[in-house]
Amino acid sequence: MTKLNNIQMVDLQLQYERLKSDIDNGISEVISSAKFINGPTVSNFATNLAKYLNVKHVIPCANGTDALQIALMAAGIEPGDEVITPNFTFIATVEVVALLQAKPVLVDVNPDDFTININELKKLITPKTKAIVPVHLFGQCANMKEIMELAKKHNLLVIEDCAQSIGTDHYWGDKPQKAGTMGDFGCTSFFPSKNLGCYGDGGALYTNDDELASIAKSITNHGSTVKYHHDRIGVNSRLDSIQAAILNVKLKQLDDFNRRRQAAAIFYDHQLGIIEQIETPAKQDFSDHTYHQYTIKVPKGENLKLQAYLKEKGVPAMVYYPIPLHKQKAFEKWTDSREFPVSDELAERVLSLPMHTELKKEELTYICDTIKDYFNGK
Repeated sequence: MTKLNNIQMVDLQLQYERLKSDIDNGISEVISSAKFINGPTVSNFATNLAKYLNVKHVIPCANGTDALQIALMAAGIEPGDEVITPNFTFIATVEVVALLQAKPVLVDVNPDDFTININELKKLITPKTKAIVPVHLFGQCANMKEIMELAKKHNLLVIEDCAQSIGTDHYWGDKPQKAGTMGDFGCTSFFPSKNLGCYGDGGALYTNDDELASIAKSITNHGSTVKYHHDRIGVNSRLDSIQAAILNVKLKQLDDFNRRRQAAAIFYDHQLGIIEQIETPAKQDFSDHTYHQYTIKVPKGENLKLQAYLKEKGVPAMVYYPIPLHKQKAFEKWTDSREFPVSDELAERVLSLPMHTELKKEELTYICDTIKDYFNGK
């Protein structure tokens, strides 16, 4: 098998070349206008994204981590409040809870779709619990119907972390609802590698609650709604106009981006699903999967070995996440010596393969054949 060169985990260069004219024009218009912060391009993007998501309010901000923190601040999370989050996620989801001096309450995840285990979640609700932050990991939604019913029963806020799932449909009720539009807030990131990514940092919150939207918007701007009048403590977190211009171009392509990812995932499924040692990504009936990551499970302890083998053959692969949060030094005082067996096992089994909008059939074939060679050699 001839080695292929230049396979990318995420190929942003080819995507840019395909959209180059529109992106360059959008950037040029912002520079010509000299309206770099909170200009009409940002407002236009917020309106366009709100329409796409079918949500009342979109509040752009500087990055996805800020989006989560601002949502918690707007929701009134205070020191000592408990906020329930999954244990198997990127640190930002939990970091912002600690930054506000609230208590992160970590919950293990499901072994199939890697989202928060609702049965475990139920056991950890206390009188101090104020919010749940489900993470729609790798492009698939957590079970929002059950989460929202639980939140309503206990009068809890729900802040959806959809940094990896923008555009994903959740099937609940008469028609699909987009990830991030079912809770009190949805929070997303526009980091370049995301399904909808800009060329720097960027993020947004979305909500159907008018009051929460007004508070969140003021928090992004130093707690101000009128210049030099500060009604609350806020932060400085704004999406700049150049990034908004890029996102306006890419938003029109988002459904196509996600279809391209899904097509690549189907190829992977067919090729890798026949390998006895591999579990391909589970797909739930209540959610589409937009494959921010295509994450397989291999026998325990094999993920790093397979990763190294693929690297030798010119195929990048990543382990998300090699150290679950309960084993991170930063969170040791909040774990109460509880065990997280699923998270521990996943850290030794998961491996994410190249996934982006520009994957070619020859690249997918090479990746799958290389994985087959690895297991055939066992």
